[in-house]
Amino acid sequence: MIKNLLLIISIIFITNCNLNRVEKNHGVHDLENKQLKLIINISNKNDILRLLGSPSIKSDFDENIIFYIERKTSTNSLKSLGKKKLIINNVLMLELNNRGMLVKKEFLDKKMMNKVNFSKNETGSQLTKNSKIYKFIKSLRNKVNDPLGTKR
Repeated sequence: MIKNLLLIISIIFITNCNLNRVEKNHGVHDLENKQLKLIINISNKNDILRLLGSPSIKSDFDENIIFYIERKTSTNSLKSLGKKKLIINNVLMLELNNRGMLVKKEFLDKKMMNKVNFSKNETGSQLTKNSKIYKFIKSLRNKVNDPLGTKR
C-alpha cells in the first residue's frame, strides 16, 4: 500500500516538472534585425512607430531622443534553482531632428555592456562643530525635537 502511494506521488511530481526552457521577453522582439531597416536621413518618426511601436523610454532632457529595449531571460536548468540567465539585452537609441527625421541611431547589445567600477574612497565631511552651518542645523534640530522648549 505504501509503495503504491509513493509511486502515485512520484508520478504526480514527475508529470508536473517542466524540462523545457522558460524564456521571458520584455520590450521589442527581434530589435537587432528591425533596427537594420531604419536608415538615417530617410526614415521618419512615423516609419519608426510603424516598425517598432511606441518607444520604451523617452528622454526627459530632449524629446527628440527615444529608446527601445529588448530583454530576454531564461531559467533552464534544475541546478540553477530558479536563477535567471540573461540571454539578450539590446538597447536602441534613436535621435530625431525637430522635423521628425532620423538623424542618429546607436545600437547596444549585451557584449557592449560595461561593468562599472565604483571608487572605494570616501569624501570627508566639510562641517566642523565650529562652523556656522553646523550651529544653524543643530539649532533647527533642537527646535524640531523640542518646539516648546520644555526639555531645557
